[in-house]
Amino acid sequence: MLKITNLSKSFNLDTENEINIFHNFNIEIEENKCTTIIGPNGCGKSTLLNIISGNIRADSGQIVLNNVDISQLREEERAIYMGRVYQNPSMGVCPSLTILENMALADKKGEKFSLRPLFKKDRIPKYMELLKDLDLGLENKLNTKVKYLSGGQRQSLSLVMAAMKHPKLLLLDEHTAALDPKTSQLIMEKTRKLIKKYKITTIMISHNMKDTVEYSDRIIMLDQGEIVLDKSSRSLSELELRNIYSEKIVA
Repeated sequence: MLKITNLSKSFNLDTENEINIFHNFNIEIEENKCTTIIGPNGCGKSTLLNIISGNIRADSGQIVLNNVDISQLREEERAIYMGRVYQNPSMGVCPSLTILENMALADKKGEKFSLRPLFKKDRIPKYMELLKDLDLGLENKLNTKVKYLSGGQRQSLSLVMAAMKHPKLLLLDEHTAALDPKTSQLIMEKTRKLIKKYKITTIMISHNMKDTVEYSDRIIMLDQGEIVLDKSSRSLSELELRNIYSEKIVA
């Protein structure tokens, strides 16, 4: 479904601060599955998501999504195929706009720019239906500016917006890291529900071992840009994963 071949990426080339993140890196992500990527800071997790999304260009290598080579596409061109939720609850939304305006913007993703009104009235019932699934009462706050929502509410809205157009790939970049434990669990449950409902292929970055085992289908551990573990989530317990992490990363 997503195939990355011979990916290489370095930063600060030919300087004393040169960093080589990936060198001939290869990975395949299964369709309709949630793959979680774990590893220490600086191992390449977020860099990989940024390369996939086009936010960072690879030095070399090929990225194929659903048999389409997207390696040379710009970030805005790749965005047609992808949804993304960030660690910061405010990055996936526009805080100065209302919930309705944010939903309408997400609904227009992939369309050509026009001077037509931002939202169509006949789409409002659909927005309300999507928001009602969150069970947060946001469907009754369409005219509320997003900046007045809690972090959990904003992240829930970001999830709905990212999945609204049924993307081929959903990228979750530590999307619960900034939330308290209770809200984090709530968001993870909503994430699982959305992924299952729309059958979205998902790559999730996480530092939470419990969530990694419980909410994903496959676990990939990175260290210094290399895969040091690739296992089915069902084959590991949280304790086993912690022990493996300690052996492979901390030692």
